[in-house]
Amino acid sequence: MKRALGVAFACSLLCGPALAQLAEYGIEGIWTVSTRDAELRGSVSPDGRRMVWGSDRAGGPGGGDLWQARNEDGRWLDPQPLPFNTAAGEAEPMFGADGRWLYFVSDRPGGAGGRDLYRVAVLADGGWGEPQRLRDGINTLADERSPTPLADGRMLSFASDRAGGAGGHDLYLATLEGDAAPVAVPGVNTAADEIDAAWLDGGRALLFSRGDEAAGTARLYVAACDGHAYAGALPWTLSFNTEDGYTRAPVADPSRPAEGTVTGSARAPKAGRTDLYRIVLPRVRGQDGCRPAGG
Repeated sequence: MKRALGVAFACSLLCGPALAQLAEYGIEGIWTVSTRDAELRGSVSPDGRRMVWGSDRAGGPGGGDLWQARNEDGRWLDPQPLPFNTAAGEAEPMFGADGRWLYFVSDRPGGAGGRDLYRVAVLADGGWGEPQRLRDGINTLADERSPTPLADGRMLSFASDRAGGAGGHDLYLATLEGDAAPVAVPGVNTAADEIDAAWLDGGRALLFSRGDEAAGTARLYVAACDGHAYAGALPWTLSFNTEDGYTRAPVADPSRPAEGTVTGSARAPKAGRTDLYRIVLPRVRGQDGCRPAGG
């Protein structure tokens, strides 16, 4: 009975204006950020002065690289590959809430296995430190992806296809320091691939992707915490967020808190295989109880 009431509560939050609202969007940085190539997961720094994203465009070491552009009078200019890219793959960047670290994924040599999670210091002069692999327990012999540091700076959400999950990639929460085992995000993991997490309403709601990575499909869903789990997930209303499409990697923009970016492919505007779009984040409200205190 309690579970049924929880689902009803979540539906009361998700079935009304939150999903019915128009998710306005426009292409982000056409021919600078979004190009004829495949772009993925754009993260804006907290001061709004730079964006970092993943791309397979020419000009980097190869294997997929991280690129940066600077903001000048509201326009993204001067795209450049980051200096710590390797001939392996680097992807899925995300700035921490205080702007001191950039988190990313790489399958470079020296990892625990598969894709691992790293972070690199953002220096005061705009440069970069040396990449550091995140601790064991977060990184495993399996693939780890989509690192999303939480606002408190102590915790991280991420995806992994490690043993013991619901199937495919699942979403987890972990402390950045110490040796505590990561815990599954309650209520969202299924036999499909759950990859990305954008936390809404202070962690009381969640915008995430679910799909089949092998088939190249992904769709964004919204779920609200019912006090125990993120229940009643429903597809987010966005014109190109379709069941057979590839829409994922929602990222909140800390410099414009009501907005963010998402990766996908609209009929128009469209630049390449996958582009970055500016979005209005869903307005969803949930309860406490689904994330650790302070996370």
